Amino acid sequence: MNSATKNILLVGPAHPLRGGIATFNEQLARSLQAQGHSVEILSFSLQYPDFIFPGTSQFTDEPPPTDLKISSKMNAINPLNWLAIGNEYRKKKYDLIIFRFWLPLMSPCLGTIARLIRLGQPKSTKILAITDNVIPHEKRIGDKIFTKYFLAACDGFIAMAKAVMEDINLFEPKKPKVYTPHPIYDNYGEEISREQALKNLNLSPENQYILFFGLIRAYKGLDLLLEAFADKRLRHEKVKLIIAGEPYESMDKYAQIIEKYNLKTEIISHLHFIPTDQVANYFCAADLIAQPYKTATQSGVSQIAYHFNKPMLVTDVGGLAETVPHQKVGYVTSQNPTEIANYLVDFFENKRAEAFITAIKIEKKRFEWTTLIEKLVELSH
Repeated sequence: MNSATKNILLVGPAHPLRGGIATFNEQLARSLQAQGHSVEILSFSLQYPDFIFPGTSQFTDEPPPTDLKISSKMNAINPLNWLAIGNEYRKKKYDLIIFRFWLPLMSPCLGTIARLIRLGQPKSTKILAITDNVIPHEKRIGDKIFTKYFLAACDGFIAMAKAVMEDINLFEPKKPKVYTPHPIYDNYGEEISREQALKNLNLSPENQYILFFGLIRAYKGLDLLLEAFADKRLRHEKVKLIIAGEPYESMDKYAQIIEKYNLKTEIISHLHFIPTDQVANYFCAADLIAQPYKTATQSGVSQIAYHFNKPMLVTDVGGLAETVPHQKVGYVTSQNPTEIANYLVDFFENKRAEAFITAIKIEKKRFEWTTLIEKLVELSH
């Protein structure tokens, strides 16, 4: 992918599907288009059957983007659809085909379509995969067989965490692969003042705020954060915890921790999917973004935090520490609630925000979309 215009197919979720991967794909397509390339996104008409989807809806109510070509045609569970899509798209000629891979259950669909599309392409056309996860956070029977099937259909791989690079090597040690960090999510609007964000959320400016943002799942460690947040030193600093995101599991265990430590008045819960036009309010209202994950690869939440110049606390799992230099733009901690609490207290007691924000504005430059595109260039030759 040099200066010549390329015809690119990007295969993965996009509008009207919602979530971080759809957002990523749309931003990648825009970045490629900005460099003069022609991009079509091949997305899903059915991504997950409703009976296995843990949330309230897979779809957004937001209007479709007018600057992107999105074809929602794939049915993740219908083999006849895979054959039809593969036969349709193999008749088109592409210079580069990019698949998003995040879940082994998608392997039969994506791996079959990849093989069929390849049949009609010039030998120079490469099929690359941007791999969010190779070994998933929540493991299921058949994961390894499915993953192997998909990865075998690809010519090369992008990993956004070094741990994912190691996982790919377990399946495809000889194929080319490169690491590049998750780019910044810059599609949530400009930074707004703390005062305006708090007003928009009807929150008091007299308090300080920690934000836990995104889908609530067991591996994201909200229980660890609640245990840490119970530290009485945080009450002296007038710190509140905002939990903003849709639960993908029962909230009972979290409610028990809140009751145990009498935290109900210290927590602001917005337990629903946060639409794009509201994301800025939550991040700009917060003083610190907390990601106490128990397992991870890379995190889109960190990249939203970078966009809004917000310090972060992350656990030392997956690629999170690669993104958040310790005591420079935030903290990298163990999963021990006492250690998490100590860093939270340090941040507020010692007023670390200004120094961290100064460093964030420098550090964020390494997460530009052009960096990811340069890595795609390396692999596409």
